[in-house]
Formats: sequence, structure tokens, C-alpha cells
Amino acid sequence: MNYKMEELVPIVAKLAEEYTAGESTSITYEKAQQLMEAVIYSIHEGEGEELFSLMKQGDMPAKMAYDIGSKCVEKKTKETLALYNELMTHFCSYENECLYDTVAKGLPEFFKWYDCKYEPQNTILTLDYPILVDNPKRSGIDRIHDYVLCIQLEQRFLNKFSNEYVVEVLSRYNRDYRLMIDNISEVILMNLIFRILAGKGVENMTFEPQEYKRVQTMIKKEDLNTLREKLKSVINVIIQKYYENDEQLMEYLSHAIDSISVRVKTAADQ
Repeated sequence: MNYKMEELVPIVAKLAEEYTAGESTSITYEKAQQLMEAVIYSIHEGEGEELFSLMKQGDMPAKMAYDIGSKCVEKKTKETLALYNELMTHFCSYENECLYDTVAKGLPEFFKWYDCKYEPQNTILTLDYPILVDNPKRSGIDRIHDYVLCIQLEQRFLNKFSNEYVVEVLSRYNRDYRLMIDNISEVILMNLIFRILAGKGVENMTFEPQEYKRVQTMIKKEDLNTLREKLKSVINVIIQKYYENDEQLMEYLSHAIDSISVRVKTAADQ
């Protein structure tokens, strides 16, 4: 819902009074702007609630919309923290410092310092470890919630394999795998695709020169669009066989198809 500035200013004024504990009637321009962004963020957060859909455009007072949205921010923050705590019961970084620092060190700092009321729009973290799908337009608890869900999916994917297997694949991909800033799931998925295209078992670490040549020849004769479709079919086979046809995981891993297609096509052609 779109509200005029004069409808939002009283909400900001009330927030400012609470922020200063009633000891001052003036705040800096920067702080006023931050509080206005907080109000707008909260209102947007509540727009998915049933009460919003039941009311016509403009029928809901701005203060009511803000109160509903503010409660939604608090609720999502608690839910995201619960998701994170559950994630950490089985989290493994596979010796990669970027993944460990972002998830095990960074996210707790977010929950420690996140301000639901006065600055819910602040993501706080840079989220250095790259996930397969990210929307930089999302911010605050929305972005962190999305990020935790993606890390959960990656852990679900990687936990099917032994730690030793994942580390071995990573070390073959990059000798400095501990310091690399690449998505680990994409590396493992690319390795699995190569093995399936070569007709090998997914945990068979050996790869003969003739097998590389066979896969290379197969890839070289495909155009990029056809290759994308073939890789999507291979991922679908992996999901069906090893992950009980997990559609959510299939959708997430599919975001790696374009990147993997370009990588393997370029490598094969060269």
C-alpha cells in the first residue's frame, strides 16, 4: 500500500520519541531518514498478511499497517533465528573459511545486533559466501531469512556425501579450497555431472584420460542451450535418485545450470 508522507510522519515522530526515551524532541536528519525507512520497511513486511488483502487500497490507516508489519518483522526474526539454530546442529564448512566465517561467525553477529524496531532494513552483514540465488534488493531480516534457507538447502545437498569426499573434490578443484570464495555446492554438483555423463558412480574419485575425452567430445557437439537442458536432466536424475525427488532442492540447484554450462562448454572447446 502507498501512503502519503503526511500519514507516515506521525509514526516516525512517535518512533523518534521512543528512540530518545522522551528526552529530546529533535534528532538528526540521518536518524529521521533511518526511522522513515524503518516504517516503510515494516509496512511492506506486513503486506502479505491476510488482513491487508481483505482491505481495499487506502482503507487501512498507516499506523495500523505499520503495527501489523512491525509484528511481522519480529515474527520473521524469531523464525529465522530458530531456522539458524536448527541449521547449526548439522552444519559443516568443509574446511572453507569463507563459508565458516559467514555462517558460524557472521550470522550470530546479525542476530546480536539486528534492530527490529528502529532499523529493520539493515542487513548488517556483507554475506561474503556466495549462494546460488541471491536478491540484493532484499534487505534486513528478509535477506537473512532467504540466506539461511539457501544454506540449509546446500547443507542438505552436501550432507549426502562424506566430509572426506567433499574435501577431496574441493581440493582437486582448487588447491587453496580453504581460502576460495566459490559456492561449494556448485563445485560438487559440477563434479557429479561429469561423473554421471562419464557413466561413473558419484563417489568414484578416479577419472581416466579417455573418460575426460569422451565427456569433452559429448559437450563440444552441443550448443549452449541444448547443454543446459542436458545438465538439467542430469540434476533431475541426481535429485530423484539420492534426494527422494526433493523439488525445493531441485529448484535451488537449477540456479547453477547457467554457470556450470558456460564453464564446461568453455573448458571443452578450449
